[in-house]
Amino acid sequence: MTHPSPARLRWRWLVSGVAAVLLAAMAGLWLGPVRLPPGAVVLEVLDLVPGLDVDSGLDDRQAAIVTRIRLPRVVLGLLVGALLALAGGCYQGAFRNPLADPYLLGVAAGAGLGATAVLSVYRAATGTAAVPAAVPPAAFAGGLGAVTLTYLVGAAGGRDRSPATLILAGVAVSAFLAAAQTYLLQRHVDTIREVYSWLLGRLAGADWGDVRLLLPYAVVTTVVVLAMRRELDVLSVGDDEAAGLGLHPQRSRYLLVGAASLGTAAAVSVAGLIGFVGIIVPHLVRLVAGSSYRVILPLSMLYGGAFLALADLAARVVDTPREVPIGVVTAFLGAPFFVLVLRTARRVPV
Repeated sequence: MTHPSPARLRWRWLVSGVAAVLLAAMAGLWLGPVRLPPGAVVLEVLDLVPGLDVDSGLDDRQAAIVTRIRLPRVVLGLLVGALLALAGGCYQGAFRNPLADPYLLGVAAGAGLGATAVLSVYRAATGTAAVPAAVPPAAFAGGLGAVTLTYLVGAAGGRDRSPATLILAGVAVSAFLAAAQTYLLQRHVDTIREVYSWLLGRLAGADWGDVRLLLPYAVVTTVVVLAMRRELDVLSVGDDEAAGLGLHPQRSRYLLVGAASLGTAAAVSVAGLIGFVGIIVPHLVRLVAGSSYRVILPLSMLYGGAFLALADLAARVVDTPREVPIGVVTAFLGAPFFVLVLRTARRVPV
């Protein structure tokens, strides 16, 4: 039996995580098709703080690039990356599997189906290729609906439902919803470009409305998951042992996975499907900082946000003036790392 590590969150890890977030944010604000002076960018951001009146020296066009285009995009990238990494770490602990990711129970398939349905109906009704405002709500509802369906299918296994039962139910539900999405795409071939553009993930065109839309769900998910991080440590010893220690394993697992799924669905609704973040970041933190979720979860949020902000920066600058889908960048980085995860999964306790 593997016991959870008693490791605590050390200051040097926390400081390094905050530093990674700040460096990633500054790089995202400074670099791009239009290069701006780093010092002036910092002053322009400080000028947004109430009570401060700072002259950055940037002209109106440059100031608009910082505050209206890059800043909301960087903030959204930090939020989405933090949520996906937090949810990935939570899933890995709840299912005692370092290869689990936030899309395990069908969030990706459900969100994809919801977005595809709205894009297909909108294109058929208007004949235009624009992305309607109803796509994020439809993706959010589809993601949560998929997780709910997975729980209902898993409930068919009886009262004593194991994590393996939920995982198998998630596989079945994902396959069913993916088939429904494929059917819609075949019926509406003219929407394939828009659908796949959304499926590959995007932060382009992000504005403060997207940040405000995501923020309440991010707060709820973060508060619930971090408040229960000690219970994840207890779950890591096994359900029987956890029950002997006074924990209700099924109830705790459902609350944790429900909160993580809520955050994942919200992140997907505004940014599309961005893979590998939920596997790469928590596993790296586990390799470096130990197996206690008191450490893994807060650090995963910091490094997950920094990772996605840097991935978005690469998506913007690697093929200027065109933009590479951010999902392609994370997959390019994540696929080699996935091999490392497979090699170390048997040696690293969860």
